[in-house]
Amino acid sequence: QVMLVESGGGLVQAGGSLRLSCTASGRTFGNYVMAWFRQAPGKEREFVVVIGRTGSNTNYAGSVKGRFTISRDNVKNTVYLQMNSLKPEDTAVYYCAAGSGAAVTARSWYEYDYWGQGTQVTVSS
Repeated sequence: QVMLVESGGGLVQAGGSLRLSCTASGRTFGNYVMAWFRQAPGKEREFVVVIGRTGSNTNYAGSVKGRFTISRDNVKNTVYLQMNSLKPEDTAVYYCAAGSGAAVTARSWYEYDYWGQGTQVTVSS
């Protein structure tokens, strides 16, 4: 069992930045592919980015590529999402997810085993 806890969400103006963190319990963090998804009101959960077990491979959604950066620290059991040049359309609840059998190409929510509770990101225009 893995517990994921996100933090770092908040309200920011368009063009601003936020850094999300997701800390995992347990000693096997390095065994998991980690991803961020987001869900806006009335919309389906959407893939944002995934990072491989060692942190050397990443895969971004086109809508965030060049603006968001994912990283992980396997000693601190934490994955980060640096979000720059934020837009109002980035407003959503952001969830981190862990997948034991997922590949770095995994973009579907059902490929992940564990989820955090989510953190709200609101970008004002």
